[in-house]
This record gives sequence, structure tokens and C-alpha cells, in this order.
Amino acid sequence: MKKRLVLVGNGMAGVYALEQLLKLAPAEQFEITVFGSEPHPNYNRILLSSVLAGDANMKDIVINDWDWYKDNGITLHTGQTVTKIDTAAKTVTSDKGTTVAYDELILATGSLPFMLPLPGADKEGVIAFRDIQDCETMMETSKTYKKALVIGGGLLGIEAARGLLNLNMDVTVVHIFKYLMERQLDATASAMLKAELERQGMKFLLEKNTEQIKGKKRVTGVRFTDGSEIDTDLVVMAVGIRPNVALAKNSGIEVNRGIVVNDYLETSIPHVYAVGECAEHRGIAYGLVAPLYEQGNVLAKRLAGVETGGYQGSVLSTKLKVSGVQVFSAGQFTDEPDTRSVRVQDDFAGVYKKVVIKNGKVAGSVMFGDTSDSSKIFSLIKSGEDVTGKERTLLLGDGGSQPKSGVELVAAMADDEIVCGCNGVSKGAIVKAIQEKGCTSVNEIKACTKASGSCGGCKPLVADLLSLTLGSEGVTQVKEGICGCTELSRDEIVGAIGEMHLTTTKEVMNVLHWKNEEGCSKCRPALNYYLGMMFPEEHEEERESRFVNERNHANIQKDGTYSVVPRIYGGVTSPAELKRIAEVAEKYAVPMVKFTGGQRLDLLGVKKEDLPKMWADLDMPSGYAYGKALRTVKTCVGSTFCRFGTQDSIQMGIELERRFERLNTPAKVKLAVSGCPRNCAEATIKDFGVVAIDGGWELYVGGNGGVHVRACDLLTKVKSEEEVMEWSAAFLQYYREQAKWNERTSTWVERVGLESIKEALAKEEDRRALVDRIDKTLSLTKDPWKEIIETDELRATFETLSTSELDDAAKLTAAAKEGH
Repeated sequence: MKKRLVLVGNGMAGVYALEQLLKLAPAEQFEITVFGSEPHPNYNRILLSSVLAGDANMKDIVINDWDWYKDNGITLHTGQTVTKIDTAAKTVTSDKGTTVAYDELILATGSLPFMLPLPGADKEGVIAFRDIQDCETMMETSKTYKKALVIGGGLLGIEAARGLLNLNMDVTVVHIFKYLMERQLDATASAMLKAELERQGMKFLLEKNTEQIKGKKRVTGVRFTDGSEIDTDLVVMAVGIRPNVALAKNSGIEVNRGIVVNDYLETSIPHVYAVGECAEHRGIAYGLVAPLYEQGNVLAKRLAGVETGGYQGSVLSTKLKVSGVQVFSAGQFTDEPDTRSVRVQDDFAGVYKKVVIKNGKVAGSVMFGDTSDSSKIFSLIKSGEDVTGKERTLLLGDGGSQPKSGVELVAAMADDEIVCGCNGVSKGAIVKAIQEKGCTSVNEIKACTKASGSCGGCKPLVADLLSLTLGSEGVTQVKEGICGCTELSRDEIVGAIGEMHLTTTKEVMNVLHWKNEEGCSKCRPALNYYLGMMFPEEHEEERESRFVNERNHANIQKDGTYSVVPRIYGGVTSPAELKRIAEVAEKYAVPMVKFTGGQRLDLLGVKKEDLPKMWADLDMPSGYAYGKALRTVKTCVGSTFCRFGTQDSIQMGIELERRFERLNTPAKVKLAVSGCPRNCAEATIKDFGVVAIDGGWELYVGGNGGVHVRACDLLTKVKSEEEVMEWSAAFLQYYREQAKWNERTSTWVERVGLESIKEALAKEEDRRALVDRIDKTLSLTKDPWKEIIETDELRATFETLSTSELDDAAKLTAAAKEGH
């Protein structure tokens, strides 16, 4: 007869314990029921910051989908919170009235975010950062409001703040302490982290104590105990968590800070267990994921009747990755009278590493900027190996007897020790995948077990396990492809397209054996571009592979409206054109008309359903403010009006813009023409810049005025306008053919080197061949909106198509051709 096993809590810790139990116990041994308060299957809370940052969606962070529960015969009750446990009758009851009997009960109720009991904390716009609903609230808020304030400068607070920055909010982090992440970092690492985050746009108020949240119904600001105030539209509290023990306490189960458990995760009531953030073991309630998985392994063995030594506690480590910032800390990382440290600090490279030694053993470590040694150091902390006489070699590697290699360190790990903390994958699970499923590469391990599939920090350990199990000769070295759908690089894909004359993305995916036959949001746009670049006459533009802005020919704004930017060549317009724009803006009640940094007019706040009719009324080319294409050519007035001007920069800018408008490129491209070396058009921070000098022009390439500012490199000097047009066309086509999808010229020039570009363009015949190819491409392009509105029949179509149909320009064109 099956035992009735009930799990209260559908989070990472509890479901991980079930996963391990299913591996250890016969399928018929348990009848499993799971209750989850959220309306989702089991998902990875660690990756919520990735959802907030826009790098992932709900589907990407699901660990066990709906089918997993069904395939394993598990009854799942989502959207139901267990409110009562009758330990005498051995039943649980939910808030929806569902009652289920149990033989064994696991409590995995997790933790609750700590909300500061401040006056005004109940106002609208004051939230925590704990679940997917909090992420959705932040994303929705960012569409309407601008300013956000995060209370708490710890790990969670910084990740929340980084995500809000990605939502284009003005973000300030308030922290009561002098240093950020004081529980994980020492003063040096904390200062380096703060400096880097400030460069990214984050603001900080340190040693500030919040006194009151201001506002009537919704938050409008915050007052601090020192009397100072700050305006804000959103307050995110990230000041800590507390174990969720109310259910256990009300059921007569012993609780302290958490639900008290022994080494086998048993509570004070027989047949009732607790695991994860709600559990307190030997006086400690753990809030990090690795200990929760270690607990899950022990609990699974206990329930399956497999011998286990019990849970002995965990050594804590923390890894943080915020927009490229690598941080690691573990163990005792602060300096004490009985410790000594090895340090490496490079302020120019932004790297800091410290290893703390106590009684001849590694007691702790903190790293910033480069965490490549973290796995090795963490293994030494856990193993307690004596490193006497080898302390300096831990980081400096300056000869002498070396500590154990990575392979030796993973060999000493127990089978149930967690390798991938993000996904709870143990050493034993990885070794089993290698031995039983034939995995020979890190990528195959990732596909089989999910190890290294999230933050990637455990890749070195996975690689060491492969070497340990198979020997170095048995490991397959697999390179990373353009996305997770393929292992092929950009050059290999483009080469195959040319050799096999592939003309559609479906054909490429099929012939080149894509792992995901539908592709993904990374590879589909890239393939669409490569095909159009290779075979402009044969490849039909696949609008469904483009991003939403490109499909709608307008930039979506945070409130869901759109921004329409008609092309204004070289920043020069006419009274008639201005009058037409003004009339269209009035007709569609455009909330704001703004001059852009690229000398164009931007009509902001346009409703989606008005876009087709507005473009028809404007009867102007699109400025491609949304596209991976030529955006704008900025000009100064040059010799036409300026007393310093040496050449006609206005006319040159107009000719360049007319020459290359509608040209699709790997990433957005901006040009500028300055009429003299005073450079009023800022030509030397553009993708292609033209600067007039006495008797000629200087041509610059690879500039960027964005987040990572880069000054241009001088490509060449020419004498005539014709040479400017030839070199600009040749450079742009060479960039089109050689760069990776989504790679700006600044990054491309740094990657391939200026000299290689100069060499490719040095010969006139090579430049002419490139110019011929770009001319062929341009001869086949047409402004998308002019093409769509050129018939009266299609104008009528605009007024009858639904918003969803307007999303797909391909449908629109097809409808016109068929006369619908």
C-alpha cells in the first residue's frame, strides 16, 4: 500500500527533496500531493532578478513544468495555501477547503520578506522582492512611474535595484550600514562594488535610517531619521527574510526562529518534517539555496529508508552577478587577530581577491571582479585541508608545493554535495549523467541535469568532474554557439548559408540541426539578418523574426504607447514638412513632440491603433529609430553658415543619409558629419564619422556615445566627396558582412582590430566590390511604411485590421496583395 506523502510548499527546497526521493524510492511507494500558494509550477527564485532585468521570462525560470507533476503521478494544488494541520488525524486543509490525509508530511513553507513597520508602509507602491508577482508589479510600475527606491543594500536589494535600472527607472538604494553587502563583503570589495554600480547608474544613500513613507494613497517619498527626504514613486523593501512558521506554530509544532528540526529534518511531531528556509537546524535558519539542497538530500534518504549520516550544517557562500559584476564570498572573510590573509588587488582591472587563513587552513575568502578561483577556494574551506607553507600559492601561484588541483578537490567531494547551487545538482547526479547517459561535455551535462545552466559559476567544477570521471582525453570540448539552440558560431552559420545556399530561417535550423526547431529570440533575428545580408534578392524578409519595435515601425514606450520618428535628412527640414508633422500631431493628439539628439522630431505617446494611419498622413520615410539600421546622420551647419566651416557638412550629411537609409545592419548605426575639426556634430563618437579639414575629409570609425563611451579610430583621409561616399559604403558593407548580430561597430572594431579593417579596404578593387554589394542590397529595399501605404486599398485595410493583426506586417502585405 502506498504511503500518502504531502508537501506543503511548492518552492525550490521542497520539490528538490521530492526529486531526490523519486530517484531513491520505487514509484509505487508514495502517493504524493503538493500544495503551492502561487498559481505556478515550481520555479527558480534565484533567477527572479534575471526576469526583472529582462534576461528571462516566467517560462525560462520554471524548474519543473506541469508535465513533470503529471508524469510522476503527483497531485498538484496551485493557488491554495494550507491553513490547518491536524496532527492527530494526520490531515491538512487549505484555504480553498481542500483536505488531504497524510502518512508523512513535509513543511517547506519558505520564508516571508521582512517589511519594516514604518508609518505608511501599507501604501500603494510599497512592495517586497520575493516572488514573480513582485517582479510583475515592478515592471508594470515602470511603465507609468519614474523613480524607485530600494531599502536594503544587501544581495537581494542590489539585484532588485539592478533590475529596476533595466526598466529605465531612476534608482536609489538606501542602506543603514556604511558598506554594501556587509554580510558578504569586506570594506575594500564593498567600495569597489559601489563604484561599479554607480558607473551603471545606481545611486546610494548609506548610513540612512528610514523613518516614514510619505504620500496619501500611493507613496510619493521617504523621510529619514536625520530629517532629510527623497521623492519616489516605488519603494522596494529588501531588508531581509524571516522563516514562515505560522502554520507550524498554530499546529503545535515546536518553533523558535524557524521550525526546529534535528539532523534528519524531523520536527517535534512524528512523521512531520521541515526543509528549506522555514527550518531551523542547530539554531541556524539558512536563507541561501545550497544548504536547502543539502537538507533535501538527507530528507529524501530518510523517507526512502536509505542510510544517511544526517544533516551536519552548511558552510555558506555567496555569488553575485549584476550586469557583469562578479562577486564571491564564503566563510570567515574578515580579518581577526588570529587570522592572516593573502590579497591581490588591481584597481585598474577592477579585481580584488582575499583568502583568509586560520590555524593553517582556509577560513574564508572574498573576491570581486574575477571569481575564477572561487570553486577551488570554496572546496578548500569545506575540506579543511592544511595549506601551511602554500598560502601564497592560493592566489599568486608563485611556485612551491601547490594545493590540490580542481580534479583532486572534486574527487574528495561526497556524492550528495551540491555542485550547482542554482539548480540543486549534486556531484552524484552529474557523475551518473556521465556514466549512464554518456555525457562528455559541459553542455551535455547542462542539458541532462541543468548544472551550469543558470549563473554558470559552477562550470569549472563540472569540467573537473568530467575529467575525473572520463579522463582528460574522454572530455569533449564544445564551444558556445550564438545561442543555446546551436553550437555553431556566427562564422560557421554564415559559411553554411553561403555554401548550401540556404534562404529561410526554417531551412537553416533544419539543415544545421538546431536543438530547438523553433529557434529562440536570440537566433531568429540573427538568422533573418544573415540571410538578408547574404542573399538580398532571394531571402524574403521574415517580419515575425523581428522585435516588436521593428514590426510596428515605432518604439514602444514604458506606458505601452509608441514613439514615431519620421526621417529628417541631415537634420534639415522645411516649413511645409514641419507643418505636416504639426497637423498630424494635432490630429492624433500626440502628447509630446520632441527634438531628438539626432536632429529629428519624435512624436511621443502614439496609440498602437493609430500607427498605420499616422504614417499614411505623414507620408514621410521612417527614421528607423527602432531598427538595427542607419538611425541618423547628425550634421553641423558647416561652411554653409559657420565662419569656421571648411566643407559643406550639411549637404554631405544629407547625401550620406539618403544613400544608406533603409540599410539593415547587425546593430544600430549612427553617422555624423562635422564641418571642421571643432567637431560640433560629435562625429568622433559615432559608428562612422566624417570631419572636414582643409582640402579634404577625415573618416573615423567605431565610436560609441552610449553606456560604454568609445572615441573613434581614424580610418583614412580623403580629398573628395566621392571618396567619402565610396569609403563609407565599403566600410558599412564590410561591417555588415563580418560583424556578429547585435554587435555595434565599437565592439566589432575592438574585436577584429583596426588594422585588419584597413587592410580589407586598402585596395580600390576590394572597396568597389563591397560598394557593388551594398548597392545591390539597397536597390532591393523600400521604406516599409511607404510600401504598405502606397495603395488606396491598403489604406482601407488599415482601418479594418485589428491591433493584433497590425502586429504582423507580413499579414498586412499579404492582405493587400489578395485585395482583402
